[in-house]
Amino acid sequence: MKLINKVLTGMALTAMTATAAQASTLEDVRAAGELKCIVTTGLAGFAAPDANGRWEGFDADFCRAVAAAVLGDGDKVKFVPSTGKTRFTMLSSGEGDILFRNTTETLSRDVDLKLSFLPVNFYDGQGFMVPAALGVTSAMELDGASVCIQTGTTTELNLADYFRANGMSYEPVPMETNEEAFTNYVAGRCDVYTTDASGLASTRAKTDDPTQHVVLPEIISKEPLGGAVRHGDDQWHDIGKWVVNALINAEEMGVTQANAMNLAANVGKNPGINRLVGSSGSMGAMLGLDAKWAARAVAQGGNYGEIYERNVGPNTPLEIARGLNNLWNNGGVLYAAPIR
Repeated sequence: MKLINKVLTGMALTAMTATAAQASTLEDVRAAGELKCIVTTGLAGFAAPDANGRWEGFDADFCRAVAAAVLGDGDKVKFVPSTGKTRFTMLSSGEGDILFRNTTETLSRDVDLKLSFLPVNFYDGQGFMVPAALGVTSAMELDGASVCIQTGTTTELNLADYFRANGMSYEPVPMETNEEAFTNYVAGRCDVYTTDASGLASTRAKTDDPTQHVVLPEIISKEPLGGAVRHGDDQWHDIGKWVVNALINAEEMGVTQANAMNLAANVGKNPGINRLVGSSGSMGAMLGLDAKWAARAVAQGGNYGEIYERNVGPNTPLEIARGLNNLWNNGGVLYAAPIR
């Protein structure tokens, strides 16, 4: 019995040591002085380098918000490009600290791949785009079509399910990156390009004449997109989770890039705003951060609405209406847990 107890005690200590070793992402990021953020290889509006090599886009701004909260500077980000097939392996192996890459939360990715997802920051759905010259007006007319599709994505399974359910056949034209998808599609190597509707908007905007390409009306899936971290580090997951919540709450409360630090410097009349920007309370300490963590995240990149409008909104080349991604009190489903 004593031997069994010793073995069990040793196993427990080993498990505790392993957990402690894993739960150090915040310390690792601080020691490195930069946040390694896994993003796409390039998707306009979401994450892509500009002419000067600076990464811009919706996902890139969420990376910067986390860096601002943790390191005090949203520019202390090392962007790590990944494909649909490599993104999860890169996160699991430690090549990145956090993932913001148009990634759909699913049960298997959560449980089997050992990912901890952050709150959904973009509600999307899979669609289809075709050349206007084909004269196609509905996905139900695509029987026998060749379809460009990215590997390592939920898109593959959704496509197979949709065509099978509707008694249609298709010829897959697989590729690993969005750039390959774009090249193959515009070169006429496939009849149809399918991905999340946001990705279709990005691809369509890059064509020489977007009017020559039609996004069909059918949305065939639910794609709740969001960031993710590795299992096993609850503090790091909490930080990512509450940075996303802070950006959404900031829009709801009227905390903006322009006024966040001013609000943080003075205790105001709204207790919710005071807790968010750190002018009162101890929310930051609970996360292992300082009091102004959320104020910096907003001040350096904007609240959720500012990030959305700047990168993918109706006044950008992507022209994506807020729709479901509007706040819950403005016709959408975007609803952040309260900071209190």
